[in-house]
Amino acid sequence: MKIAYFTHSLTSCWNHGNAHFLRGVLDELVARGHDARAYEPEGAWSRANLIADHGLSGLAAFEQAYPRLVPAIYPADADPEALVDGADLVIVHEWNTPELVARLGTLRKRGARFTLLFHDTHHRAVSEPEAMRAYDLSGYDGVLAFGEALAEVYRGWGWGASVHVWHEAADISRFHPPAHEGPRAGLVWIGNWGDGERTEEIEEFLLRPARAAGLPLAIYGVRYPKPALAMLERYGARYRGWAPNALAPAIFAQALATVHVPRRFYVEALPGIPTIRVFEALACGIPLVSAPWDDEEGLFRTGTDYLVAHDAEEMTACLADLAADPEMRAELAAHGLQTIRARHTCAHRAQELLAIVAKHAAAAATEETA
Repeated sequence: MKIAYFTHSLTSCWNHGNAHFLRGVLDELVARGHDARAYEPEGAWSRANLIADHGLSGLAAFEQAYPRLVPAIYPADADPEALVDGADLVIVHEWNTPELVARLGTLRKRGARFTLLFHDTHHRAVSEPEAMRAYDLSGYDGVLAFGEALAEVYRGWGWGASVHVWHEAADISRFHPPAHEGPRAGLVWIGNWGDGERTEEIEEFLLRPARAAGLPLAIYGVRYPKPALAMLERYGARYRGWAPNALAPAIFAQALATVHVPRRFYVEALPGIPTIRVFEALACGIPLVSAPWDDEEGLFRTGTDYLVAHDAEEMTACLADLAADPEMRAELAAHGLQTIRARHTCAHRAQELLAIVAKHAAAAATEETA
């Protein structure tokens, strides 16, 4: 099958978490013999910011980790019809421009033979619904939503059975426990500051408990404004800046535990959708403690695969217990890893995608013969 995925960026994970999952699932599809390629626009802000901060060497970790993935970077005046020539499946991520989304939909309405799916992995459907409703999806065959709560929004917009829940997952060929355990110390948190969506939560569930538990804390990520950096300094956290996602397993392997601090929209408006870091951290075999988050879809075994703390005091206690109890850490890590490998790998998601496409193809064939 020839697959074209239109992404904001595959080469850069600078403030672009969807690149994590996309790399893993495309690589899995290529490994299965499919011709799967990502298309990213020239001048994408994620790639531009990465190069501005780190030069072209900032792309090296991705290139070394995913040698089979060679994205096509297209100019603004590129003809979408030429880009999807011969494609059997076209997927368009929601961070693309409305113009590109509409032009690909027009091709499908005019008789293009590919299956066309819209992929939503963000909270804008509830935080900026008018902006999302402005996308012209009238030519699309279906929607891929990265959680049931988001899928329900699209059902409310009339998509019915044509919206499919397609969760993110871990690329376990690269995200796995270290082959040989080395020294571990302190806590690590890999996450971007964002736009004030979880400032209070970061202080309550990460910075304050780490200090109270007496655990050194290292933080990786981007878009930390001066007030955020000042807050980190007040709590004694060490800010390490951006780290290529491909290096995250090595970073996790140095720490005793990590913390999940979901953005507010994924707690209040779109419950049940974890960040990609939950999948990746559990796949790497590091104990994880989460701020309040309801796993409404039963993706994991709460309290078994990870712990939940409901306030700063509970988080402090959980972190202190983990730091003092190697057997507790080992048991929690083993359970989380077991669940990832059983249910949440990029191989699972590749198979789910192929099943979704087969369903649409069967429906289209039925319509043609009716």
